[in-house]
Amino acid sequence: MLGHPVRIRVLELLQDGPTPVRNLLAAIEIEPSSLSQQLAVLRRAGLVTATRGGSTVVYELACGDVAELLRAARRILAELLAGQEALLVQLRQPGAGVRADAPGGERTGRTVPRCLAGTRPPTLQQTRALRDGEQP
Repeated sequence: MLGHPVRIRVLELLQDGPTPVRNLLAAIEIEPSSLSQQLAVLRRAGLVTATRGGSTVVYELACGDVAELLRAARRILAELLAGQEALLVQLRQPGAGVRADAPGGERTGRTVPRCLAGTRPPTLQQTRALRDGEQP
């Protein structure tokens, strides 16, 4: 449900209170049909409600729990990103990895973790080995 950036943005905007669709469109700047599809997903999930007044449709969060869910998700993501940033700093320290362009993965003074040179993320064991200066 929260895996689409437009849906997350809509929920963030609705935290400020009921909002007409035209205001959502102006803030998000996507095609009306795309916004309509994402709003329909949120309505079916019970996260938002819609009220029609003439030609204006106003959306609002279904309950305060949705806003709390967003705050918790934001807090969790911030912690995860901080942890990843700290790991990158450790991996970029001299002796923590291998040069991405070095033949045969030879160790050099300037390091780039082997995992960052490829396309697959490292396993926990590889990350620990790189951090400790060992070959994974």
